[in-house]
Amino acid sequence: MPFKFLTYLQPTQYFRLFQTSGASVFPQVEALPELVLEQLMYDESYESEHARDYDLSWQAIQSGYIGPAATYTYFEPVSLRDNYHFIRKQFHPVWVFYVLICRLCTFHNPFKEIQAWVATAKTKRVAPVTGLPYDVWSHYKSQLLEQAPLVSVVIPTLNRYDYLKDVLQDFEKQDYPHFEVLVVDQSEPFQPDFYKDFDLSLRVIQQEEKALWLARNTAIKEAQGDLIALSEDDVRIPNNWISNHLRCLDFFKAQVSAGVFYPEGQEIPKARSFFAVASQFATGNAMLYKEVFYRVGLFDRQFEKQRMGDGEFGLRVYLEGMLSVSNPYASCIDVKAGTGGLRELGSWDAFRPSNFFAPRPIPSVLYYYRTYYGDRAARWALLRTIPTSLIPYQFKKNKGMLVLGLFLSILLLPLVLYQVLKSWNMASKKIKEGALIEKLEVRREK
Repeated sequence: MPFKFLTYLQPTQYFRLFQTSGASVFPQVEALPELVLEQLMYDESYESEHARDYDLSWQAIQSGYIGPAATYTYFEPVSLRDNYHFIRKQFHPVWVFYVLICRLCTFHNPFKEIQAWVATAKTKRVAPVTGLPYDVWSHYKSQLLEQAPLVSVVIPTLNRYDYLKDVLQDFEKQDYPHFEVLVVDQSEPFQPDFYKDFDLSLRVIQQEEKALWLARNTAIKEAQGDLIALSEDDVRIPNNWISNHLRCLDFFKAQVSAGVFYPEGQEIPKARSFFAVASQFATGNAMLYKEVFYRVGLFDRQFEKQRMGDGEFGLRVYLEGMLSVSNPYASCIDVKAGTGGLRELGSWDAFRPSNFFAPRPIPSVLYYYRTYYGDRAARWALLRTIPTSLIPYQFKKNKGMLVLGLFLSILLLPLVLYQVLKSWNMASKKIKEGALIEKLEVRREK
């Protein structure tokens, strides 16, 4: 990361890591087009030129720059003052104070830390970024759309026929005609008659084992299309969902189009309302070339009946240097079904266990963090997320409840430590066993 203090605030973000090639995601400022630089805010308050450039590079990525500019392969250290100045601009004051406490508790020089923290006290937090304009998009004529490649839509389902009916009806209304739908049904009882009346090229695979990542892997192997669209049984999609994914892949010459979720009755979050290099990947709304699976493998079955298998896959894609674009035009409504799916398997929330003696977080989370970011970063991630996980999910964005979570974590420290240690030990077993990633073999023509 361009600024060291992001280690505390975003310890397990994709962009913290350099890609296998040695490149970062952050563009070198001197390589950015003038039209992009004009949209950014040059900050002379930094002590060093390096920090000023890194700030601009950060702005470019946050604002949605997607282009051919060379990226940094190394970041020069910047001063304490510049680090505090940066996080004061980008994060709520509570999190700035959190970083100060982290620094003091890890035996950094208290005089220098407090001096730098005080020296930047007048730094104002900047307004949320707005997306860079991609004006050509509105009238872009996609050659990929004209070629009409076969798209294979993958939907795993578990005891959600009522919700599945809605999304399959949405697929019946798509403005792009050349696609198949593969449903991997793990429901009990299995209802084959349910699928009889849909006007779709529909293939149903009955799977007895309740296993989400096995379901997706099976469907991907069976898919006939060169493009794979990943959806879920409790979403609603617009009639241009497939076509806008295809247009995005073509427009940016990307390998992955990562769609945006938003809750029912709400709008797309402002921070996700424009194109950007994707910093996350969700299997409920994405389209990618099948070639991606040939290069990085299928989903890791270490995440079976747990969480973050899609996040781990997205990181493999990022590390391989393939472009994944966050695409607001291929959005979908997250219905958040109250039954079925992972909820039925007791793991719908990665950080909120189903009972007092269950691990916190779900072990697959720590398996993912520790495998790619190391134990130190995993500990910072725990410190960042555990207090907030002690409050109900619906209050996760309430500042007052977040403070309450901090006090609860202190009050319940023995229990929380037990939960975390249990999760850590279970993750260690997964790490020792290693990844369960099956390679996708190229299907040979007969």
